[in-house]
Amino acid sequence: MPRKLSHIAPDWWDYTTLDDSLIQEAARLTPKDLFKLSRPGFKVVFYDTLEDFYLAEALEYIHAWKQSTADNPVGICGPIGPTEQLPLVARLVNELGLNLKTAHFWGMDEWYDDQTKREVPVTHPLSFEKADRELCFNRINKKLVMPDSNLHFPRGDVKPYVASWNAGVRCAVMQGGQGDIKHWAFNDPLKRTGKYKSEPPSPAEYRKLGTRIVELHPITLSQNARTSGGGNITMVPKMAITVGPKETWMSDKVSIWHAGAHDNPLGQRLTALMISKGIADSAVPMSLLADHPNVQFNYYRGGIGEVAVEMH
Repeated sequence: MPRKLSHIAPDWWDYTTLDDSLIQEAARLTPKDLFKLSRPGFKVVFYDTLEDFYLAEALEYIHAWKQSTADNPVGICGPIGPTEQLPLVARLVNELGLNLKTAHFWGMDEWYDDQTKREVPVTHPLSFEKADRELCFNRINKKLVMPDSNLHFPRGDVKPYVASWNAGVRCAVMQGGQGDIKHWAFNDPLKRTGKYKSEPPSPAEYRKLGTRIVELHPITLSQNARTSGGGNITMVPKMAITVGPKETWMSDKVSIWHAGAHDNPLGQRLTALMISKGIADSAVPMSLLADHPNVQFNYYRGGIGEVAVEMH
């Protein structure tokens, strides 16, 4: 039986092309049901306050960087959505006097300017590198912060970034948020065209994708306008550079943070259900983490919400 057309963007694959029964099962999940989705290799954690939630996220940076030595350098790959953990990371490093000279950091993604054929400059108001530096690294004591050569941000020429993943530095954890289109970083579903006109890429095909320049799903553009641009979608680039599944599988752990500010109640349930049940489908990129050996979903309890009709 052929897959449904997207309910959102018929030229694309996305979660609305899934069987309705799976979406309905996800919609019925209570927070208690969510917690029970944990299994070996997939852990669900709840936090009762946003303070505890973002502190726990910041501490993942500290735990990763504390493992780093000159002989065995260690890094973390971190997101821009969410960002609230970043100032906490800087404060913890300074308060603890944690020397980061051997530690590394990978930015997950960056906007791409199709006119200049390169990443947006750090002067761009939506620049992810700008956010990382201003909210975190520029706030760390200069005696403690890692050298700039240990900060790896995606560029239009992806080769140096890819090389940094193969230079003997262990990625202890890759953090991420989850977008409305069920991505981590900018690993969006693909367009419904060419060889993928009738079926999306197989999970095995999608997992082979490395860092690359991508065209973004319309929902991703809309979401970033909502969360970062006051709704001004005209300022959001249509393309981006993203870390790929290939690099994601090089990370010891993948840690996804659901504060309730990015994806909605249905989305927060759907990907957890698919990962728990081992249902990997590239129309729902986050579900591919079903095959990663160490995944943790972190929820702010107050942001889980419920899938119910509520008129506004």
